[in-house]
Amino acid sequence: MTEYLETITNSYSGYFNYLISEILYWKWDNYFYGLIAISLVVWLLEILFPWRKQQAIFRKDFWLDLFYLFFNFFLLNLILLIALSNVVQQFLNNLLNVFGFELTSIQLFSISELPKPIALLVFFLVSDFLQWNVHRLLHTIPFLWKIHKTHHSVKEMGFAAHFRYNWMEPIVYKSLLYIPIILVGGVNLEDVFIVHFISIAIGHLNHANIGWDYGYLKYIFNNPKMHIWHHSKEIPNKYGVNFGISLSLWDYLFRTNYIPSDGRDIELGFHDENEFPEDFVQQEFYPFKK
Repeated sequence: MTEYLETITNSYSGYFNYLISEILYWKWDNYFYGLIAISLVVWLLEILFPWRKQQAIFRKDFWLDLFYLFFNFFLLNLILLIALSNVVQQFLNNLLNVFGFELTSIQLFSISELPKPIALLVFFLVSDFLQWNVHRLLHTIPFLWKIHKTHHSVKEMGFAAHFRYNWMEPIVYKSLLYIPIILVGGVNLEDVFIVHFISIAIGHLNHANIGWDYGYLKYIFNNPKMHIWHHSKEIPNKYGVNFGISLSLWDYLFRTNYIPSDGRDIELGFHDENEFPEDFVQQEFYPFKK
């Protein structure tokens, strides 16, 4: 128990010092200013090339989503995720040690042995495919759908809607992704930074007020014209469509793609949205509401 308490304490102090360092000192792989830069660029694209021209620049829930953006990207890690992740890692390592193994010993292969461009591509494809599957689970399991409803409560799409999600959602993603990522280990922090910010840029664009589909690349990359149908109030089945995170490829391969028309002016949300709270605190505790 002392070991886990020490892990939690070190996680809080370590991440707090890291966060302060990110704010005070600029470097090329700075998450804080990287997020701000991507957000400003995509917001500027929304202003210059608006798809829904009647939508205000400061759209409905703009400030709520902006708060979610910084809360989920930085503060949630400080409050919960870093400590939880480190404790889980410590627990798994201790459990494996009982049987004479370590986390690194259960890797199926290490992508660090591959040329760096190929290693990055493999890591990107594996993590995106896993997230696509987790995303489908969020729509099919009732309790997970209650968690995911926060993200689907968006009524007007904009770049910051990308980060409107309940605090439990990253726990679900990280829990289900943790073991598979270990099995293809060997990814360093620099590589994670590159892949992570590519994903953030694509995610921001998917939720932006921009009517792009990238031409033939739409069959590979998720895009605003495809993703808006994922948020449609009216869907062709019970569980949803277009589950792609960064890549649309998986939806086309597994036939969950759905783009019946332009989609610019469709109504967003879900059918029992009148019961869903509008303020941040109540949204965070909504999954526990009977």
